[in-house]
Amino acid sequence: MPLSYTQEEEALAAIAKALAHPVRIRILKLLAGHACCFTGELTGLIPMAQSTISQHLKALKEAELIQGEISPPKVKYCINRERWEQAKELFGAFFDFEGDGGCCS
Repeated sequence: MPLSYTQEEEALAAIAKALAHPVRIRILKLLAGHACCFTGELTGLIPMAQSTISQHLKALKEAELIQGEISPPKVKYCINRERWEQAKELFGAFFDFEGDGGCCS
């Protein structure tokens, strides 16, 4: 029988997976400090190829942590504030969980 997960578990795992690379953390920090940022600006701040940064942006967008708007020939990105708040709540609840303390204490 397949294991089923709660919506919270699925959401937390998706966000954690998106955060699992230091470049993505850097991108989020940069975006959090600005109202928005164009992809080309990110390549000036992170010394990586445009294609590599685009792959990381795609992972963050799939996890809904950022949102993008096409303004040809550029793409503008910003933090998805609603998902950002959800991530803070999910991680807060996860790290506040104490359990029964019986396993390794």
